[in-house]
Amino acid sequence: MEVKANGPNDESGRIPDGPTNPMVTPLLTDLYQFTMAYAYWKAGKHQERAVFDLYFRKNPFGGEYTVFAGLEECIRFIANFKFTEDEISFIRETLPGSCEDGFCDYLRGLDCSEVELYAVPEGSVVFPKVPLLRIEGPIAVVQLLETPLLNLVNYASLVATNAARHRFVAGKTKMLLEFGLRRAQGPDGGIGASKYCYIGGFDATSNVAAGRFFGIPLRGTHSHAFVSSTWLSLDEIVEKSLQSSDGSSSCEDFVSLVQTWLDKIKWSNSLRGVFVETNQSELAAFTSYAGIPK
Repeated sequence: MEVKANGPNDESGRIPDGPTNPMVTPLLTDLYQFTMAYAYWKAGKHQERAVFDLYFRKNPFGGEYTVFAGLEECIRFIANFKFTEDEISFIRETLPGSCEDGFCDYLRGLDCSEVELYAVPEGSVVFPKVPLLRIEGPIAVVQLLETPLLNLVNYASLVATNAARHRFVAGKTKMLLEFGLRRAQGPDGGIGASKYCYIGGFDATSNVAAGRFFGIPLRGTHSHAFVSSTWLSLDEIVEKSLQSSDGSSSCEDFVSLVQTWLDKIKWSNSLRGVFVETNQSELAAFTSYAGIPK
């Protein structure tokens, strides 16, 4: 795959939208990338052509393969690479010593119009020491791209690979749902993990924001708070009918059906000498939840 930055990258002639995460800006890099860019500029070498390869040294989790992910966000980043005046002012204040006005002018006009990106397709199975991305362009700007591209690829590929390993163990017929948002590394990690689990082979996510941003199918259940909330008995259930998921059939008195099966289970258990009392409030909560549209 070849991408020309800061130019049309599809048949519509449209430049890709900016990064999904607004924190992904030209400042999302290490300070030494700016000091090196400054040194290239001072030496008059900033326009010299350079080539960078992005690769990894060993597979994660002690495995035998890696799933490459993060390419789309890399394309979004380089296609919209541009410094704001506030960012340039911050760089001027941050660089050690005095930052010359000429370098600020250089940053002001800097984009990735002379940068070319070559990559394997996102979602591909890849292996150590094989380039995933190749960036070609003026050395100062491709130097500034090094850290953010590593940031966008490494975490994404780690999560996608982990998801693929889960899919391999579960097999093709099992549905895998990603529910990691409340334990993720902040909102940024949560959005990314939902996307890259889907790339790695999961079927759906509980993350509504990821569903909106990336079109990932949404699925969910309910938490224990619902089960332990306000119901006391089946008598409190208002909606007593249950519609099938495809709308083709319905049970008009689902509550009575639940009670019938509960009686059968109690009778079966009594024959085996097992006596378990059903919690009526929890049963009412589950029954009530089953009746709402999903």
